[in-house]
Amino acid sequence: MKKSILILLIASIIGLGSCGIRKYEERFNRLYSGFNKVEIETLVEDSLLNVRALEINEGRVVAATSSGKIFRSILSYMSDFEEANYWSQTEDTIVPSNFRAIAFQGDYTYTLSIGNPAKLFQDGSLVYFENNEKVFYDSIDFWNDKEGIAIGDPTDGCMSIIITRDGGNRWAKLSCDNLPKVKEGEAAFAASDTNIAIVGNHTWVATGGKVSRILYSPDKGKTWQVFETPIVQGKETTGMYSVDFYDKYNGFAIGGDYTKPNDTLANKIRTKDGGKTWQVVANATGPGYRSCVQYVPNSNARKLIAIGFKGIDYSNDAGDTWRHISDEAFYTIRFLNDSVAYAAGKGRISKLTFRN
Repeated sequence: MKKSILILLIASIIGLGSCGIRKYEERFNRLYSGFNKVEIETLVEDSLLNVRALEINEGRVVAATSSGKIFRSILSYMSDFEEANYWSQTEDTIVPSNFRAIAFQGDYTYTLSIGNPAKLFQDGSLVYFENNEKVFYDSIDFWNDKEGIAIGDPTDGCMSIIITRDGGNRWAKLSCDNLPKVKEGEAAFAASDTNIAIVGNHTWVATGGKVSRILYSPDKGKTWQVFETPIVQGKETTGMYSVDFYDKYNGFAIGGDYTKPNDTLANKIRTKDGGKTWQVVANATGPGYRSCVQYVPNSNARKLIAIGFKGIDYSNDAGDTWRHISDEAFYTIRFLNDSVAYAAGKGRISKLTFRN
């Protein structure tokens, strides 16, 4: 009895008690549980590579480069990447495409070039072409085997959005009459092919630049709304560079200013209501500019990995606190499962294994 009283007295004196102990345990788990390190295995290495487009689907990894090369791998043979060169023909000149967006859906790989003229390929066959001095496409994704979306900078008074409803054979650009109007200096970044997030029929598009907002469609691109965000903005190099949603309610976006990569003010934001409202998290702490953020699968919207040319950072509390786990530079990342991912960047494509 005396021993029990003494224990309770000591707990009371040091400010724990049952409530205090619980808070201490929660803080300990937040700070010290989860990933502590990452093992990196380089699969493709070439100093001339520049890879911002990467996707995992149906047992394959596909990546596209700024020089027009496509890399593929079947995951059961992860070290055996097959390289293919996709070339496009414009008039009499054959030139490589600068690919920064890729999607693997059904039996096809889709690659989208950024500059003028914009070219979208379905396994090397041209399925969309757009000639405009302002054209610049940033990202592509699919809702299902038949319906897909790609987004780019505005060429008129709205963001460029093209949609397919027939499995990728034909693509049509949405009229600005059916889209929110852009504000001056609003565009998007082709940094990691993660400007689009899709959950079921729900779609979120992250814009950036002098204005950085979320375009939202609840019905696979048929209707659109626009939501303001508190992320840092006001310059051409600021805003959201990447957005991901764990489910139709929980989402996270990251960015900042790539010309000031160590700045950590207002560059990480989170939503819990499907993108309608956003809050700045980890303000003035955690990672600065990062080009890609992804939820870790099966983590109940708690675990996040942020990646960029300044390294890799991990959060296990939905972005409130962060742990820097590597200085290795990458542009983009996709998860295979809750501990293995593939990442790409300047000069390489790698397999990442996260460990406690």
